[in-house]
Amino acid sequence: MKKFYITTPIYYVNSEPHIGSAYTTIIGDIIARYKRLMGYEVFYLTGTDEHGQKIMQAAKKQGKTPQQLCDELSKKFEQLWKDLKITNDYFIRTTDEEHIKTVQFFVSKMLENEDIYKGKYKGWYCVPCETYWSEDEIEKDENNNPVCPSCHRPLNFVEEENYFFRLSKYTEPLLKHFKENPDFVEPEFRKNEMLKILEEGLKDLSITRTTFDWGIPMPNDPKHVIYVWVDALINYISAIGYGKDEETFKKWWPADLHLIGKEINRFHSLIWPAMLMSVGLPLPKKIFAHGWLTVNGQKISKSLGNAIDPREFVKKYGNDVIRYYLARDIVFGKDGDFSEENLVNRLNSDLANDYGNLLHRTLAMVVKNFDSKIPTPSSLNESDKELIEKFKNLKKEYTEYMESYKLTNALESIWSYIRDVNKYFDENKPWVLAKEGNKERLGTILYNTLEAFIKIASLLLPFMPDSSKEVFRRLGQEFNPEFVLNTEWNSLKSGANVIHEKPLFQKIDIKNIQKVGEKKLKQEMPENTIELISIEDFKKVDLRVAKVVEAEKVKKSEKLLRLIVDLGELGKRQIVAGISKFYTPEQLIGKKIIVVANLKPAKLMGIESQGMLLAAKINDNLTVLTVDKDIDVGAKIS
Repeated sequence: MKKFYITTPIYYVNSEPHIGSAYTTIIGDIIARYKRLMGYEVFYLTGTDEHGQKIMQAAKKQGKTPQQLCDELSKKFEQLWKDLKITNDYFIRTTDEEHIKTVQFFVSKMLENEDIYKGKYKGWYCVPCETYWSEDEIEKDENNNPVCPSCHRPLNFVEEENYFFRLSKYTEPLLKHFKENPDFVEPEFRKNEMLKILEEGLKDLSITRTTFDWGIPMPNDPKHVIYVWVDALINYISAIGYGKDEETFKKWWPADLHLIGKEINRFHSLIWPAMLMSVGLPLPKKIFAHGWLTVNGQKISKSLGNAIDPREFVKKYGNDVIRYYLARDIVFGKDGDFSEENLVNRLNSDLANDYGNLLHRTLAMVVKNFDSKIPTPSSLNESDKELIEKFKNLKKEYTEYMESYKLTNALESIWSYIRDVNKYFDENKPWVLAKEGNKERLGTILYNTLEAFIKIASLLLPFMPDSSKEVFRRLGQEFNPEFVLNTEWNSLKSGANVIHEKPLFQKIDIKNIQKVGEKKLKQEMPENTIELISIEDFKKVDLRVAKVVEAEKVKKSEKLLRLIVDLGELGKRQIVAGISKFYTPEQLIGKKIIVVANLKPAKLMGIESQGMLLAAKINDNLTVLTVDKDIDVGAKIS
């Protein structure tokens, strides 16, 4: 049997899981289920990353030991994957005893190969990102203080004795590997980012710390703990028996696919391959770095109230709807926005109208005209043959897209065929045939429509497993999608009793929808509550007059506008604002507005926003604040 080993990143247990952290795991589950559908034996790995200074500090703040905190949060991730029906084969924790032994064994081999040496580290370190940054990589804030180029938070200057990995030694071997394996890192633009770093030359990496002890001790030098990223990356081989179960390890390694977020691409695409080269192991076949997920146009944040437990979305819309929406609306590999309005639109149009409604109508006619039994088809005409031929084309297209992880394209192909089935049904007018008493032709149309449905349900199984099983149940068929896909037309058993119940998907009134989390947020912060601040706090906010010189809608967003504003001596800035429901771009150009000029940059839908405009809102009315009299741009508001 063909084998497929797929991994997600292991999730850092410094906070509760949310829809962003669930995204990669759901995508991984879709791919794992697809491979099983295609006859592969699959090993799907996920887990939690539990060492490092950040964990130690968080535990101390909560009055717990690091292990207690890790136990609590790791269980939440593990339970969430069960509740979301994720089919992972193993859940690894970096505090597992076997993992700790494997890390020490791996690092010992690197030491034996003289790829690790002792030295002194002097430079910048980001505790939240657990990342070292060189002087030429760091950024500066408005007060010229060093900040992390990834999370923009303050950096600590560290000076301590460390062990170093000779990462620089692997610059040329990695360049060679990238050249010989052009699909090693995807998407293409993420690979190019890594190539740029490689072409500039890698620097040796500090891989131990001595200022804290929550980590795996260095072999033969326990006052040093191994750098959390070195520890974490080794999970991909410790989970499959490296160093202790050679047979299992050889069965699964190298990994076929590492799924990661773009912010950890450097660790997976450069550091991890170099570590594997150091100990003489083959490299993973592919690393796929997807983009960031925002929610309703905003970065996921507890303070914004959008870091919501994914189970809340599932409770309201259903597991299959969430899975479908994530794969259909968010192009895998790019930044995307989880918009609840867009989700409801997809539910209503794609799932309820296109898919569920036709199944409902067809089953109703089988119940009425054939005593709830699937009819036997007769000879085929040209429209029948065309429907069958289109499915053959769909299956070929679907397989090509799924093999290249173009999940959105695969779903678009399926929905194109669903529209063809609707057209076939409507053009053949089975309701007219029923009135005329032409049961032979009526039976053929109903049979072909249901045959198309069971084949569609089989293709949709990786995306929507529950509803796919439900289609088989309603058609009175044994659940066997592999058989259906590998069988020519007429895999559906005639004479089976169908079940006609409520529609497969229920529409939701988008006008009266209360978004998930809104009620909770209102309860936590009553409408009339005002949080008092001091004058010193207010002085920190730099408000300026700015003139809008450019404005345009952000693609794939119903709320966001991208503005270019002139701040006089401060220059021009790009601001992204959720006001497109209230203003057209043309209405804003030329207006003098008020903006917060010293706000840290943030990304919305992958676009950097370098400030924030001020607006007043009550109920459904929003007004951007403008100046009363003409005043120079850049003027400070006090």
